[in-house]
Amino acid sequence: MKSRWSALLVALALCAVRAPASTYTNPLLLNDPKTGPAVSCPDPAITKERIRGADHWYLFCTGDPLNSNDKDANGNLKNHYIAEYQSLDLIHWTYIGDVLPALPAWMGAVTTNLWAPAVKHFNGQYYVYYVAPTTAAGGSAIGVATSKHAAGPWTDSGNPVIAPEPNPYNNSFLRAVIDPDEIQDDSGQRWISYGSFNGGISIRKLSADGLTSDPTSEQQVAIDNTYEGANFWKHDGYYYLFVSTSSCCDGPLSGYSVTVGRAQTPTGPFLDQDGVPLLTFAPGGSIAIAANGNKWVGPGGNVVFTDDAGQDYMLYHAIDQLNPYFDGYPGFTRRPALLDPIEWVNGWPEVRGGFWASATPQPAPAAQPWEWNAYTPVFKPYDEPGAEITSLSDEFNSSTLSPQWHFLHPNANNSYALTGTAYQAMTQGPDENSDPQHVSILAEPAPVNGDYLVETRISSSVPFDNSCCYNFAQGALFIYGNDGNSIKLDVFPDFDVRLTEFGKQISPVPQNYPTYDHMTIGPAGFWTWLRIVKRTGNDGLELYTAYTSNDGQHWTRGGTWQHNLGSGAQIGIAAENTAGYTIDFDYVRVYRLSK
Repeated sequence: MKSRWSALLVALALCAVRAPASTYTNPLLLNDPKTGPAVSCPDPAITKERIRGADHWYLFCTGDPLNSNDKDANGNLKNHYIAEYQSLDLIHWTYIGDVLPALPAWMGAVTTNLWAPAVKHFNGQYYVYYVAPTTAAGGSAIGVATSKHAAGPWTDSGNPVIAPEPNPYNNSFLRAVIDPDEIQDDSGQRWISYGSFNGGISIRKLSADGLTSDPTSEQQVAIDNTYEGANFWKHDGYYYLFVSTSSCCDGPLSGYSVTVGRAQTPTGPFLDQDGVPLLTFAPGGSIAIAANGNKWVGPGGNVVFTDDAGQDYMLYHAIDQLNPYFDGYPGFTRRPALLDPIEWVNGWPEVRGGFWASATPQPAPAAQPWEWNAYTPVFKPYDEPGAEITSLSDEFNSSTLSPQWHFLHPNANNSYALTGTAYQAMTQGPDENSDPQHVSILAEPAPVNGDYLVETRISSSVPFDNSCCYNFAQGALFIYGNDGNSIKLDVFPDFDVRLTEFGKQISPVPQNYPTYDHMTIGPAGFWTWLRIVKRTGNDGLELYTAYTSNDGQHWTRGGTWQHNLGSGAQIGIAAENTAGYTIDFDYVRVYRLSK
């Protein structure tokens, strides 16, 4: 009876700490009692342990320094061996130490941190799988530490779960053996996934004790040069594979986003909601979260969990484009932890119903069994074309160019052909980043007033298969401000894959800031439809959103870039980068938005 009264008193005390109807604002509030607020928690992982009737939550992060004050005896920023935090409300977190006190001996004499934790509970204990990004033997590996309690102490297994290995898909050494996750199938077999751009995402059988894996069982589940950060979640009988794409860590131009495929087993095949596989040369992926035009860019490195009221959440890192770097260390991207609810829309996960990362106060998750969650879903509609602006549209069915068009760069090779059904141009080598004055861009004025949508359909002479290598020979749709400021949506080959890319170019920028990066949108096709939507936000910012399609009917909505291209912006089309390939533009159509 005494233990029950003690548990009740603890519950009542905790309930008084935070009313269930409270709110939070991203990022999560992490604190180190010694150095102050912690500003970076890349690749977050989460678990909980019920102690005396209350849920204690634990957060694990890639081993960045906690903040700019977090330095060693030599004054250098510290490496961490998986930083761990504790919370009772899922909002306020206190650093309680690293999972490991030092690098495990099996890594050899190296200096590094540890990456990308995946925390699991089975066999009556907790497991933290982690990345050893370098080893004395060469290459990266996956290790594991275990503990009876989520707060530790943790004991390393003493050997890698997955040792360094060569890339079996292009015969190169030092495959990216990173970003682990563990999942159990319906038969009770446990699996461990891992991988990144260099080698793709693979999965292996995991031993019953969770400490070793079977290399003979290895198989690929997602293509190389496209994804990393794989994370499993089971929902309504399907295994969902969340994967991150594009660049994680390029400050205010980081293009990370999270896409999803699902399958009936952990080994696949994983398909997106349009039936496009993740394991193909033109891979798919239904977008669960991407940049939405607010201050957060590069959302990714995610996990999924359920709060104590039954609401699913995505825990992920993102970058504040207004404050992207560690103070005093420009160029060193900090990635705080964020949290937002997931809605399952026709069986597919969308963070905040398609509104994605929140930057304003939100209903708090339920962190204790007696709490409720006041979150109410709202769903974001797709942008749709309204009335066509015929004076800015062209079907390219004539034998001569319409007078609406002009070439932006007189010094470029502006040769072209009108085939009777398309505008055809050849890639020459330069692109808008390397040598813009020699990029042939056919352009027309963008609408000066109001929001609009511009659409084209393109095809390329680059073989539409997994042959290699025609890297970055692309057909591009631009919203062009000047040679240092533009928005671009294109289709391009990247080694053995064919992808779409939504880029932002900006200048001038402060020292150590990037001038260009991109997001990945939907899958490429033999013909690929591209749309850029321009809206003006409530704060006057120009917001550009990408859409792609393989049939002109089913569209993938991608991320949104902020930019300031001004009233003189031009709509443009171009064939660029690696020379020698023809790009056909079937048409350019410009519309007002339907609403």
